[in-house]
Amino acid sequence: MKQLDAKIIENKKIAKGFYRMRLESAYLAKNSMPGQFVEVKCSEAGEAFLRRPFGVHSISKGGIDLLYEVIGKGTGSLSAMNKGGSLDVIGPIGKSFELPEGKRSPLIVAGGIGVAPLFCLAEKMAKKRIKSYVLIGARTASHILCEKEFRALGCSVNVATEDGSKGRKGFVTDLLRNTQYTIHNTIYACGPAGMLKAVAGLAEKHKIPCQVSMEEHMACGVGVCLGCPVRVYATKKKATTQYPIPNTQYEYKMVCKDGPVFNAKEISW
Repeated sequence: MKQLDAKIIENKKIAKGFYRMRLESAYLAKNSMPGQFVEVKCSEAGEAFLRRPFGVHSISKGGIDLLYEVIGKGTGSLSAMNKGGSLDVIGPIGKSFELPEGKRSPLIVAGGIGVAPLFCLAEKMAKKRIKSYVLIGARTASHILCEKEFRALGCSVNVATEDGSKGRKGFVTDLLRNTQYTIHNTIYACGPAGMLKAVAGLAEKHKIPCQVSMEEHMACGVGVCLGCPVRVYATKKKATTQYPIPNTQYEYKMVCKDGPVFNAKEISW
């Protein structure tokens, strides 16, 4: 992890309210892994002074891509940046996804902008000739992201929208409930907390390993500000006479420092 100025190669609007930014950085290209993120300085002052976290969306030989939605002043400032400029970036940060084991196929479940880090994972698995099955959910058809790009990697893709404007009407978890679980070895998911909880429950029910990428506000990115806690089941530790172990079932981890990728069984949903 290091702080650097990355050159903006492209900052393209790909759908209403959604942009893809391509950054040139040999360091980020070499050191980034699917599931990790970068902390970006969107502006010098005002409400966007704090850095914003963005999952690594794609890795190329010369740099990385970021996929983001314009939802406030920080991302608004980011969307106004032009090709040829530079971006103050810290990264890569965090725990990455672990690749699946066994001969069965992995299943990717993306909700909304949660598709961003999962595409990077699919890219890496495609390079290793691992075929992924992808489920994408969003509010409406215009918010379905990366469908064509997943298909170009050779992934099998199914879509759900809440308003029924594309694919199945309903939630991405409705697609997941109708999945043939016996052909999959691991579930990977990123999206809203409620969606992740449902995915984790289905994975547990069908006894399939599940890795989730948590979405939280991460101002510092290194666990110092304590702004991104997630409650997990307490790890059993050996007690000593001097330091007895508190009788508690839970503890807290920081999404930025200990994640953002977690084994779904760790999380106290």
